[in-house]
Amino acid sequence: VDAGKQVLFLVPEIALTTHLVTRLRNAFGDIVGVYHSRFGMNERAELWRDTNSNNNRFPIIVGTRSSVFLPFQALGLIIVDEEHESSFKQKDPAPRYQARDLAVYMGRHYGAKVILGTATPSIETAYNISNKKYDICALKNRYGGFVMPKIHIIDIANSYKRKRMNGHFSEPLLAAIEDRFDRGEQVLLFQNRRGFAPKQECQSCGYIPHCKHCNVSLTFHKSTRLLRCHYCGYSEKTSSHCKVCNNHDLSLKGFGTEKVEEQLQDIFPDRVIRRMDLDTTRKKGTYEKLFNAFEDQEIDVLIGTQMISKGLDFSNVGLVGILNADQMIHFPDFRAFERAFQMMCQVSGRAGRSKFNSEVILQTFQPDHQVLKWLKENNYKDFLQSQLIERQSFRYPPYYRLIHVMIRHKKRHVLDQASSMLAQSMRTVFKHRILGPEYPVVDRVKGYFQKQILVKLERELSYSDAKEKLNSFINLLLIQDNFKSGKVKIDVDPY
Repeated sequence: VDAGKQVLFLVPEIALTTHLVTRLRNAFGDIVGVYHSRFGMNERAELWRDTNSNNNRFPIIVGTRSSVFLPFQALGLIIVDEEHESSFKQKDPAPRYQARDLAVYMGRHYGAKVILGTATPSIETAYNISNKKYDICALKNRYGGFVMPKIHIIDIANSYKRKRMNGHFSEPLLAAIEDRFDRGEQVLLFQNRRGFAPKQECQSCGYIPHCKHCNVSLTFHKSTRLLRCHYCGYSEKTSSHCKVCNNHDLSLKGFGTEKVEEQLQDIFPDRVIRRMDLDTTRKKGTYEKLFNAFEDQEIDVLIGTQMISKGLDFSNVGLVGILNADQMIHFPDFRAFERAFQMMCQVSGRAGRSKFNSEVILQTFQPDHQVLKWLKENNYKDFLQSQLIERQSFRYPPYYRLIHVMIRHKKRHVLDQASSMLAQSMRTVFKHRILGPEYPVVDRVKGYFQKQILVKLERELSYSDAKEKLNSFINLLLIQDNFKSGKVKIDVDPY
């Protein structure tokens, strides 16, 4: 700033901008600008013009991933906070980009320094460190000399068997919450699923309401009495009886943040309990109100999704509870272990930032799972080594680059023909590097059936040649008469 340069501070979530901007403005004053999608078009356009002019009114810009496209005139420093976060990846709509990778490219383009900050580096970043592409500055001790919280793993399979569960809370977790209340401390509870229950099921015929436009069950939201699709936004009113057999015995399966809030309020009726997820923070300014209330210790327990797992610094949090570790670990994705480890490590780090004797209680049906052992020992080194061996064996990043091709059509049989034709033509050039076509976990979204093809390319290959050939195959498919109404989506590095 003193040298007349601009600084871009990238954060993965809008929620973090609130927290961070307050601290930066305390240090630097009114020279800090903010850019994210919750601002109106006029507000964003004004900041865009300021960045593009020579008056340099806001030399420090804090923003989410889209702020990498601001027209900087003299960019001198880029800071990517929580660089491992998948939120930096723009998936839809196009352009599909990874803001962290783009920030590294921009640093070279502008001649600017780039800092990637994280407590749990992404495997790509760790690989670049080992190859001496990046320098590393390791912080060995926690700020203020506070130690990392102690992690307790609770076997809830055993707790259910012995009838020692109160709703979705084990006895040790409830005892620990009560203990923190007695000490005058606050509690964070993490459940990475919003809504009240993921699905409603008829106990007589087994019918589960599904979205009309997507092949996915509707999530029950109790506050609005709606069954809602989290893919396309479709919703319908909940019914007291089954639509198929007219039976009135309906049960709710699974649990989300809304159900956790209700159950905990029943157990601790005199405590102030709030939740933070997409449903409670839709309106502008709700983030700030929740954060300020929690920071001012007006809230005893904050329940949240991944919004509460990143970079937040609350001084009075003595306990973090992770209600269901298994749903993060058992996810059909080659990055499942990496993301589960990072997410749990990050949310654990919210405890004891200004407290000694802080703790994390993690509930799971598999207490002996290797990822949980690495987490408890804070053993990132062995976790990384294990993942690198696996990635190399199965040809995944960082050793290979991935191109994800999604083919979509409203008619399933047309989609099957088109995807097979495209895969066959791609195999003439890419050979064994092609996987698929195959239906994804959710095979119909917004009225379109979809199939996917994955291309695994060695890093030494020419990407411009691969791009040219892939485009020619797709163009040949799109001129087919029966597939003109279809769609093809390409995502390079689909992190």
